[in-house]
Amino acid sequence: MSSPILDGLSLVDSTGHIILASTLLSLCAGLGAHVFLRAGYSALERDLERNAGDRPHFEHPVLSEVVAQVEEAARQGAEPNTQAIIEENFHTGLRPLLLAERFVRSATGLVIILGLLGTFYGLTLSIGKLVHLVSADTSVSADVAQSVSQGLTQALTGMAVAFSNSLVGILSAVVLTIVGILSNVGDRRTALMVRLETYLDRRASTRPRSGGDAASFSESVARLEGAVARFDGALQRLSSSTKDLRELQLVVSLKSDEKA
Repeated sequence: MSSPILDGLSLVDSTGHIILASTLLSLCAGLGAHVFLRAGYSALERDLERNAGDRPHFEHPVLSEVVAQVEEAARQGAEPNTQAIIEENFHTGLRPLLLAERFVRSATGLVIILGLLGTFYGLTLSIGKLVHLVSADTSVSADVAQSVSQGLTQALTGMAVAFSNSLVGILSAVVLTIVGILSNVGDRRTALMVRLETYLDRRASTRPRSGGDAASFSESVARLEGAVARFDGALQRLSSSTKDLRELQLVVSLKSDEKA
């Protein structure tokens, strides 16, 4: 039993087949990118869940590098910018995953563009065949009906190219959109970064102060006490100088009264 769709596809020429194959290849690549991303982020989530403890030992080098940079910043006495460290390491260490994520976001538009390309190619081909059929000189033809039939068949070949590419492009876009809704890889990456940041912040809050921090605090207190003592001494000297000045003024005043 023949199918109208299969019958239409049988009329597609080699260029139309190339465009159809490109659309289907983009669809398969988009689905494969979804699977690749889910597997990659799931592996990172499992690694974070299993090895996140007081002494983390992650299997993935990106997670290990993030923890090492945060601890190094904490040892230097600076407040580590955990979010910036995570984003930088994700962009440098997870480039294949981020590239696949960008392709997933662009795959839907790509299959639609390929479908439109095939549509315009088929319409151009069909219009060219119709123009050739109308402008042909049928008076010299032995069989006018056969000539017109062949011309219409060639014109319908272009229409088959156009509509078959449109159908495949739209169906591919629908499939990729549904898969993107069910498997939102962008949200999974964001959730993973938030979980990692929360773990690092919680770990930093429970880390005890080092001996160097206590010594630095004691030194600051000692300097503050010395400054207070010097300020008290300056106040006492100022008070003594003010008392001597008042006594001098009193003596001068008494002598002036005696002379008078």
